[in-house]
Amino acid sequence: MHYDIRLHLHYDYARSSGGGRHQIRVVPRTLEGIQRVVASSLSFEPAPTEREDFTDFFGNSATSIAFREEHRTLDVRMNARIAVSRPEPGLDVSPDVTGLRRQIGELRSVAADTPHHFLAGSDFVAIEPEITDYARASLLAGGSVIGIAQDFCRRIHDDFTYDGKATTVATKADDAFRLRRGVCQDFTHVMIAGLRGLGIPAGYVSGFLRTIPPPGKTRLEGADAMHAWVNVWCGRDAGWQEFDPTNDMRAGNDHIVVGYGRDYSDVAPIVGVLKTTGGQKGKQAVDVIPID
Repeated sequence: MHYDIRLHLHYDYARSSGGGRHQIRVVPRTLEGIQRVVASSLSFEPAPTEREDFTDFFGNSATSIAFREEHRTLDVRMNARIAVSRPEPGLDVSPDVTGLRRQIGELRSVAADTPHHFLAGSDFVAIEPEITDYARASLLAGGSVIGIAQDFCRRIHDDFTYDGKATTVATKADDAFRLRRGVCQDFTHVMIAGLRGLGIPAGYVSGFLRTIPPPGKTRLEGADAMHAWVNVWCGRDAGWQEFDPTNDMRAGNDHIVVGYGRDYSDVAPIVGVLKTTGGQKGKQAVDVIPID
């Protein structure tokens, strides 16, 4: 499947900013056997005084920019053509949790994709007994690690309510869990927290999801959005597998990966600092357009 992706981030500042520095992670990455970046571009208005494109520790495409001149607005535009061809899930060859712990103990790697980085608590995902107890019900239902992840994914989808006003971008897993409401970022953090509490390595995936309008309705330009789902290490033979608790499904050809991390803080679309007073307003427009 091929997609054209367009992203536009726009920010208005209450007062002119005398300077600023930001990091941006919005460009999809090439993943062998999953997706390929055919072409991509990332532009800014106004043009930054400094710009550095680099690959971060987890292998994500990142850009650092700095401004020295005053500006009242910032526009970030990303365009990309992506080819996605995910393999079918295949047979479940994952171990049970006891077998998984043994396999983790045999690993001595500290590479970016080693499961050791995805077991401990992180900025947005503390290992809370309350969430671990909730996740534990999936141990008996699942059996294997993949079965546990699938069951936990389904339960979050069934037990939580999608509510764009209940949380903010700063909401952490424990708060979203108590609310039982939130958006894809919150459901992803809760699933990560529960799996880590069970000793199953889990990380955050930032990306795009193609949305399909209701029958008889046209696709609204700019109405798509960035999405988040969960990456689970399912053992030596099964490797990393991706689950989407917002939609109760395995990641498929409609899921386009931008980046991997421990939680949202590792792959936020834009972070930074400004030299200004007053607040700011931002808006986002995303188009994920199939071209096959």
